[in-house]
Amino acid sequence: MATPKKYFHDHLVLLLVSINAFLAVAGSIFILIRLSGSHSTSYIVQYRPSLGADAFRTGTVSGLLSFVAFALLVLTAHTILSHRAYHIHRQLALAILALGILLLVLTIIVSNALLMLR
Repeated sequence: MATPKKYFHDHLVLLLVSINAFLAVAGSIFILIRLSGSHSTSYIVQYRPSLGADAFRTGTVSGLLSFVAFALLVLTAHTILSHRAYHIHRQLALAILALGILLLVLTIIVSNALLMLR
């Protein structure tokens, strides 16, 4: 009878967790560097195209710092969910980690788009 593989001994899992960690840290550093470079007090934190002329909503730095918190939350939540799902089915755990990569890439894209508008 074959012994089951451990979660952190699986090379593909380690690759996906490493990519998730890199994207979360790189996205957080990218946002923090872009915020520290300017001394503005108001930032565009929302874009609502259905509002017409009032499509851009301004806010404070905390609105953009929530992207950093979201990136770290995605990293921890997807790693924990994947670890728990690995014992059920390996492919499910890999899908959870892959979706975490997608979320982190979208977080970086959206935060960059909002920081470019100010």
